[in-house]
Amino acid sequence: MTHLSPDPLPNHAWRPDGRRRTAEEPTLPAHRPSRLPGQAAVTPEQPEQSAPPVPAGLGRFNALPADEAERALLTCCGSRRWARRVAAHRPYPDLEALLAAADEAAYDLTPGDVAEALACESLTLLPDGAYSAAHMALSAAHAAYESRFGHVFVICLDDTPPEDSPDLVLTAISSRLSNDPDEERIHTAEELRRLVRGRLARRAGAADCDAVPCPSQARP
Repeated sequence: MTHLSPDPLPNHAWRPDGRRRTAEEPTLPAHRPSRLPGQAAVTPEQPEQSAPPVPAGLGRFNALPADEAERALLTCCGSRRWARRVAAHRPYPDLEALLAAADEAAYDLTPGDVAEALACESLTLLPDGAYSAAHMALSAAHAAYESRFGHVFVICLDDTPPEDSPDLVLTAISSRLSNDPDEERIHTAEELRRLVRGRLARRAGAADCDAVPCPSQARP
């Protein structure tokens, strides 16, 4: 009588340690769905993330004709080259993109561009109720600065409480009067960039991009 040897068990019937699996043991982890050979794995669909809404003022600015956009930008910075460059890169998807473009254009301003922008800047205004001695001291400081450097003093006060502005401006003028012209040119360009950035952010975030006034473009 011939004895037949049992059929060898398939590979999946054995554990990695060489022991035989029981009938109840699954051959795949319970969390892993089985699929046929050659069948692509199914990746769960990821929910689409909606883009943040564009601020109302920025949306209106994006839609302006080129000449109107440049005029709007000139109320924040008096350099025509800067205004043309920022207007030409529209539309901007968000405020951060607009401010990044404004910064890049400001960094590339030539001394002539900076001089053009400074000619449109007004003197730093004191808050309402400032005492007369502060006005006199500030006027004298501005006059000394302009006599030395030939242009108006600019400083960004966006993060300064109004009541602290007079002392900060006087201190800054006194400190910067000791700069040589090249040092002060660099300092002035940076303060101008910060001023313009703040103005642009306020206007782009407004419901109407003409609703938030910028400082006067003409010297008093």
